[in-house]
Amino acid sequence: MNDVELQNLIAGGESESAEFKKSTGQRTEAAKTVCAMLNGNGGHVLFGVTNRGVVVGQQVSATTLEDLANEFRKIEPQVTPTLETVDLANGHAVIVVTTPGGDGPYTFDGRAYTRSGATTQRMAKNTYENLLSFQLHPSKRWENQPAVGAGLDDLDHEEILRVRDEAIRQRSISAGTSMDIGDILDRLELRKDGVITQAALVLFGTGRFSANYPQLLLKTGRFRGTKITGDILHNRQEQMNAFTMMREGMAFFDRILPLASHFPKGKILREDRLPVPPEALREILLNAIIHRDYAPSWGYVAIAVFDDRIEIVSSGLLPPGITVDMLSGPHLSKLRNARIAQTFHRIGAIEAWGRGTNRVIAECKKYGLGPPTFREESGFLIVTFKAPIGPGADAQKRVGAESVAESVAESVAESLLDRIQLVLNAGPLSKAEIAGGLGKKAVTGTLNRAIRKLLDDGAIDFTIPDKPNSRLQKYRLVAKNKRTVK
Repeated sequence: MNDVELQNLIAGGESESAEFKKSTGQRTEAAKTVCAMLNGNGGHVLFGVTNRGVVVGQQVSATTLEDLANEFRKIEPQVTPTLETVDLANGHAVIVVTTPGGDGPYTFDGRAYTRSGATTQRMAKNTYENLLSFQLHPSKRWENQPAVGAGLDDLDHEEILRVRDEAIRQRSISAGTSMDIGDILDRLELRKDGVITQAALVLFGTGRFSANYPQLLLKTGRFRGTKITGDILHNRQEQMNAFTMMREGMAFFDRILPLASHFPKGKILREDRLPVPPEALREILLNAIIHRDYAPSWGYVAIAVFDDRIEIVSSGLLPPGITVDMLSGPHLSKLRNARIAQTFHRIGAIEAWGRGTNRVIAECKKYGLGPPTFREESGFLIVTFKAPIGPGADAQKRVGAESVAESVAESVAESLLDRIQLVLNAGPLSKAEIAGGLGKKAVTGTLNRAIRKLLDDGAIDFTIPDKPNSRLQKYRLVAKNKRTVK
């Protein structure tokens, strides 16, 4: 490092990747910071610079560098940071310690550290365990361990055959794959030496495994108001495998979320929509199920619906090197549960490029909704969609339907007026016949208001003008307004 590079580094001030020490008398604290940087994205520690960025330098001898090296030997696994000196005009020098980011976890003197801005802190236990789980050789990871005491009878054979058929359609396994359950598991790498893995139980386990795997749990709740302390309108907790969890989660959204309807301008068919795009909910729920940490027995996936938001919660922190901010942009895919993810990938449910959260953000933008927020809290990842859900599912569905009618009353949808005129092209019709032509079983208030507007605008008229309330009354297009509506 030359003088210019040193000055540029100092000018940036202390940060997550830079720390200043006045002298090597602070080498123990500096070694903790080096450990923290190894557990993060790397950085530089400078000796001979005050925490205000004033360059003072210090005398540097062979003993000085040896003392530093000895301090760094307390970091495990063993690592050798780069040490270099930059000479100053006053005869002193600045020692620059450079370390890359590592896969972690690293410890100093038996304890792990992490950087939070310009501060070095003791690493939380769950963060340490998260780093450790990713550092393990794949064969030692939780999902690849044998499911002790479990056999093929503990798996849902119909689900396994469905996965086989879909994987063949996706051309991710050979069409010649046998229908033998054991052979399919071998092909999916979910059985080793005839013993099913814990990944197989996660994906296909039936109810008999639940006592030994309480973490295979889906919690769903609907809360009145905006806090979890509000009235509980729905509360369910049930153990199930990953594929069932995915289906049940999406079914919960369909049951509990309000469904609003409207007629887009220029279109005949009605459009129904949830407060949040279903594809975005599906993607985040899939991520929660696939990428969560299955090792802790207290883990779970949860869906909580409030009046103002939807939260999808899963146990486990993000992979090392991935931050919540990175989820809103391009990022690499790092897999905690490679076999579980691979099985979903084989049936076309996910891709392998780490673009899922980017697609979710794009879907929300297209929907006219703000992007979801991501946060880590107490060993869980929480994804929040802000959306107006309203008071209670059933009540909200009624409110949604009424609000559509009210909006049509205030400004009758042009598309509905067009559709009525299109129906009347066939000739004079009663209100009931018009409703039938629109695919409705009865005359609604919305239809009455639309017909009244067409009468007021002179687009249609009565067949019996002098008896507007007659049961025999019908409506017809005024000749000059007769048109074909596309």
